[in-house]
Amino acid sequence: MSTQQFALAASHGQRWDALALGEVMLRFDPGEGRIRNARQFTVWEGGGEYNVARGLCSTFGHRSGVLTALPRNELGALAQQLIQAGGVDTSQILWRDYDGIGRNTRMGLNFTERGFGVRAPLGISDRATSAASQLQAHDYDWDALFGRDGARWLHTGGIFAALSEHSAQTAIAAVRAARRHGVAVSYDLNYRASLWDSHPDPDAARHANCAIAAECDLLVGDEYSFAACLGMDLADLGRRATPMDVGPADAAAQRALQRFPTLQAVAFTLRDASNAARNGWGGALRTRETLFVSRTREVDLLDRVGGGDAFVAGVVHALLSGKGEQAAVELGAAHGALAMSTPGDGAITSLAEVEAVARGDGAAARR
Repeated sequence: MSTQQFALAASHGQRWDALALGEVMLRFDPGEGRIRNARQFTVWEGGGEYNVARGLCSTFGHRSGVLTALPRNELGALAQQLIQAGGVDTSQILWRDYDGIGRNTRMGLNFTERGFGVRAPLGISDRATSAASQLQAHDYDWDALFGRDGARWLHTGGIFAALSEHSAQTAIAAVRAARRHGVAVSYDLNYRASLWDSHPDPDAARHANCAIAAECDLLVGDEYSFAACLGMDLADLGRRATPMDVGPADAAAQRALQRFPTLQAVAFTLRDASNAARNGWGGALRTRETLFVSRTREVDLLDRVGGGDAFVAGVVHALLSGKGEQAAVELGAAHGALAMSTPGDGAITSLAEVEAVARGDGAAARR
């Protein structure tokens, strides 16, 4: 199939290949231990939307930036330094004055256990009233960001959209502006029950997700997130025969493509999480004509957080680079597998290593 099936405006010297709109949190990692008896934590930066921008930059060499807000205090400064260490442009971060105790604004925190064996991974967020959750649609000059010399791609996600009514409206404004300027848009529904189930108006949340999806070129999600976030009735699709069964998710993707005319493709991961230390893993991309599925593999996990974001980064990289849809799922799945082999939200890897895994090269020591 032609690699031009996913239509994308050509590069003509824009400032960024991709921008990500979302919250960047500080992640506190107790390593092999548990939060409840931890005496020390390793600190990383992370966020569902930002992780894609970081992967695009640090692994794939794209010029990426983050659209977010941070408090003007030491925690905000730490987050900025960690973002800069990954090569992501911090020039569009908005800084909010801090009142000294966090009543007006604060840094979002995420405490994450990796899990092991039958002990599932655990995430505990402490992010209410964070600086990013208070972003409003008028805070950015969208026309400047997405105009001729701005960005080629915008990525955002359902985690950011679920933070507050303001963040949902900000995401809607961003994707509409990107669409207006011919900038490609990707949206990872990234369903989180802890966010949406506590939302004061689930119908409003679904309306926001649908408004964003209607402006997208690439939607990331499976049948479960389509039902929860978009309100799609998919009961007739039945359940997956196995966790790696692509059928129901592919059928749901085809319905999403019919519902949203601007969509060019739907991407989703395949995961068999039989235990926290070893997962079946793969990825798929459905266009209007064809389903592309990566090779599947058994992945030994060190830290599963960020695997899905790394998958999205690999997919977006391939589409930005004109490599085609099959390369997109192969590179995405390989990048996700490598991300889950290292601690922290991001993959500590290189393009050459991702390509080697995508080819199926063995894990023999390289000297």
